[in-house]
Amino acid sequence: MAGHASRSTVYDCIVLGAGIQGCCTAYHLAKNGQKTLQLEQFLLPHSRGSSHGQTRITRKAYPEDFYAKMMEESYQLWAQLEKETNTVLCRQTGLLVIGDEQNAEFQSTWETLGRNQVPHQRYTTEEFQRRFPGVLLQPGEAVFNDESGGVLYADKALKAVQDRFRQLGGIIRDGERVTGITPGTEVTVNTASQVYRAKSLVITAGAWAGKVLSPLGLQLPLQPLGINVCYWKEKVPGAYGIPQKFPCFIALNPGGDPHEIYGLPSNEYPGLIKVCYHHGSKVDPDMRDRPLESPSLQDIQILSNFVSKYLPGLEPEPAIVERCMYTITPDTNFILDRHPQFQNIIVGAGFSGHGFKFSPVVGKILCELAMGKEPSHDLDHFRLSRFLNKLNSTL
Repeated sequence: MAGHASRSTVYDCIVLGAGIQGCCTAYHLAKNGQKTLQLEQFLLPHSRGSSHGQTRITRKAYPEDFYAKMMEESYQLWAQLEKETNTVLCRQTGLLVIGDEQNAEFQSTWETLGRNQVPHQRYTTEEFQRRFPGVLLQPGEAVFNDESGGVLYADKALKAVQDRFRQLGGIIRDGERVTGITPGTEVTVNTASQVYRAKSLVITAGAWAGKVLSPLGLQLPLQPLGINVCYWKEKVPGAYGIPQKFPCFIALNPGGDPHEIYGLPSNEYPGLIKVCYHHGSKVDPDMRDRPLESPSLQDIQILSNFVSKYLPGLEPEPAIVERCMYTITPDTNFILDRHPQFQNIIVGAGFSGHGFKFSPVVGKILCELAMGKEPSHDLDHFRLSRFLNKLNSTL
């Protein structure tokens, strides 16, 4: 348990959840002079949510301009945090985007990079095979490189943000599961051991967000998914480990599959490459450690087929399989908004397996909402209102 919180204290803000989104929110609040308490249900550090693990991809390669623009600031904020903590958090490797030449997402992503003046390069098949001989394109596919892309050191980033928050005077109470939230001019938050009050509350509860928000009248279409994080052994050690030989990559709808497959150069385990399926099986977050079931094993078979076709320098069966969680929305866009009735309760949820890289700018936005400020980014794509006609609201 970290820090100390007084029963009589009224905080400027309580942040519920100490994953990367909550930690970045708490960090920005503390930087703005807000007396901030962060509550986490598990003892820190832990691997039960969505923010553990050593690496994530960074990229501006999105079909949507708003994500590319958010990433511009996110890169700046990651660099600022690196300076504040004297910690290397990012490594630029480039990001290969592979897809069918006629794929609409492939084309729109290429166009987004151009509109936003992101350094990028398209390869002919011959150029690509010469530069990246370990990756085989399939007939009809094309590839380009988002040169801004790379690797984010996730575990180091999470710890750096938590440490900086404490240095700025913030308090983290871990091992305290929230048992009740009472809205009001001051929000009351009950845990198993204490009662806390604050002028505002930010809910960044990850896969538990739906369970936390339901008693507040919001039945949101948030679906937690159990994800297999797979690592594949190099047949020749080092063949994919050097960034110039093997940047990060995303394959869009390979073989007609509806979901992306992505990979990162070796980091966690020497000689193993991280290649994962961007989807998973429905899961209750309180039961996420159950044994692998049939849908999960199907995901691994899809990956094995992909590795055999695209990455022949890797063994076709995973050497290590770990577990993580996504919490997806129907449109895979985030939820960043105020509660429709209780304006001092802020929701950050549904990061849909691609939110980690955005967390510094997401934290800034949630901080602005909690402080009653105008958000610095257009939130039209992130509003709760897009789901209101589907909500079973008890407001």
